[in-house]
Amino acid sequence: MDSNITDSRKVLILAEDEGRFGRISEPRSCWAPASERPIAPKQIIREYVYAYSAVCPSLGKMTSLILPKADSEMMSLFLQHVSEEFKDYIVIIVMDKAGWHTSKRLMLPPNVKILPLPPYSPELNPVEHIWDELREKSLSNKAFDNLDELENALCKGLMKITNNHEKVKSMTNFDYMNLIL
Repeated sequence: MDSNITDSRKVLILAEDEGRFGRISEPRSCWAPASERPIAPKQIIREYVYAYSAVCPSLGKMTSLILPKADSEMMSLFLQHVSEEFKDYIVIIVMDKAGWHTSKRLMLPPNVKILPLPPYSPELNPVEHIWDELREKSLSNKAFDNLDELENALCKGLMKITNNHEKVKSMTNFDYMNLIL
């Protein structure tokens, strides 16, 4: 018999995704006074970190970890983090079908269930809006001397979004995420 049948915790629906952030920069349009020419650095250094984020649009809550790679081990670590952050709930996480999301080596905490998105449908994942916001507002037109600088900028950007519950709601509250369970 499934022990979750008698579980009286409320159910929350979250969306999860990983974003790769690195030291390869693409200059973006930017504003400068008419008399000045804007300067935007460009670099191509193949070093990356991965931001794992899960959002709960109904609460406007977001949790993230910055990890060195995207694989089953790191995903299991992140799911454990989500499980602890939302320990008072049964958590259904909507996510894509990346190999490390469907691996037999993935360790699911007892209060976490995965609901896969249809293939080739990143537009259905609200976390994609978080990545767009970070790339546009926190990381655009910047060159980082090392991964530590990139991680610091990424942490600041993630914290700025995480601490603004109304912004998280407005960016991620897709209609299909508003199920009553």
